[in-house]
Amino acid sequence: MTFRLPEALQKSDDADAIALLKRYYGVPYLGAGCADGAHFDTWATNSDPMRFTADDLVAIKFLSVEAPKTAVRALLRDRSAKFSALLVDLGPDRDLVYEDELLDSTWAGWQMMEALRTIPGVGTTIASKLLARKRPRLRPIWDTVVAAVTDTVSAQWEPVRTALSADDCALHRRLLRLREVVGLPAEVSALRILDVIAWREGKDRGL
Repeated sequence: MTFRLPEALQKSDDADAIALLKRYYGVPYLGAGCADGAHFDTWATNSDPMRFTADDLVAIKFLSVEAPKTAVRALLRDRSAKFSALLVDLGPDRDLVYEDELLDSTWAGWQMMEALRTIPGVGTTIASKLLARKRPRLRPIWDTVVAAVTDTVSAQWEPVRTALSADDCALHRRLLRLREVVGLPAEVSALRILDVIAWREGKDRGL
């Protein structure tokens, strides 16, 4: 399993990373020119953390995906109790960097991802964005752009955890520092800082 830092984070200087974040989130936060995705992090954040709600399905639209009708029915009605039980099994949101166990196929997070992907029309991208909505500090967002930039096409979750925890959690601490420098709210997790830098960099490269 591999993980490659975005070029902006390969540099010791934060200038490029800060510029990418400001372009995405606007200056000030959610100011003129911010990307639609900037609204994902704070949309109706009082949503029940142990149940998927209509607000979650709205929130992922800001990330340029839409839950299919099959997902609306499954998450909000037909299989709502099952997905709620899976969220309970996964536990409350917490920082991925501090997960001690290997994130293998038996882990509750992967059980949730597999369950989401059993819904017709829900692939890895939509599933990751739905779970990131409920556990933003724990689940990285996966899409083809971010995967290409970070070399995580085949595997992402465990490589990201390993990278965040290396060198006394240096990357995790840097991402939180970048959040503070740019003036972003606490709802924007370290994982989202990484995601936005990788995605914005990839789009600039035409991916």
